[in-house]
Amino acid sequence: MLLRAIRAEFLKLRRSFVWLALIILPLISAGLGTANYLNNLGMLTDQWYSLWTQHALFYCALFAPALTGVYCAYVCRLEHLNRNWNAVMTQPVPVGTMLVAKLTVVSLLTLITQLFIGILFIISGKIAGLTAPIPFALVYWVLRGWWALTVQASLLLFIALVIRSFAVPVAAGILGGFCGLPALVKGFGVYFPFSLLELGMCSHNPSEPMDCSAAAFIISSCLYLLLGLAASILWMKKNDVKTT
Repeated sequence: MLLRAIRAEFLKLRRSFVWLALIILPLISAGLGTANYLNNLGMLTDQWYSLWTQHALFYCALFAPALTGVYCAYVCRLEHLNRNWNAVMTQPVPVGTMLVAKLTVVSLLTLITQLFIGILFIISGKIAGLTAPIPFALVYWVLRGWWALTVQASLLLFIALVIRSFAVPVAAGILGGFCGLPALVKGFGVYFPFSLLELGMCSHNPSEPMDCSAAAFIISSCLYLLLGLAASILWMKKNDVKTT
């Protein structure tokens, strides 16, 4: 049943602008990061690691949270229109299954985004003339970032369910992204869900390990993931088919 629900969610994305956003926003993010790197070569001397700090600066604080908000808003958009929640809630599909399917689809979209970001990073480095070997840590940055974005998605999906405005989840993602950076600087990054992306992708110091232990990162992210999903399930069960 879950696989069918996931397939149904993907069918909703056919011919949608989500795929265009998935391409354009990472391109803009990578372009800004590369331009900032090239304009500060006197200070940024650590080749790939320095380039990563510039790419991650824009991506983690702005583009990734905003794009995740777009994904969450879109997977709820059709249900919000024309009282479609009435039809959805009367289907023989448990609420939990439906919401896990939505979160899974958003998670897969963020995985595609992360892979695209990794490719753009390598291309940008080659364009910038970097000669050092590509750091293998890039694999960990991309995968940990994907997991952190899945955590963000669980929270933004709840907002998208509660507030029927396409812009609100996007704005919430952007706000969370901007708040995540100071939380990380103050040393509270592992306790704030929107700082987990910077932590996982080592945005400010990629040549060093994460600023927290792997156990702390996993525990915090799992707690926020379950919190967001549980809140969404409880909200839908409480409101049932009330769509007015």
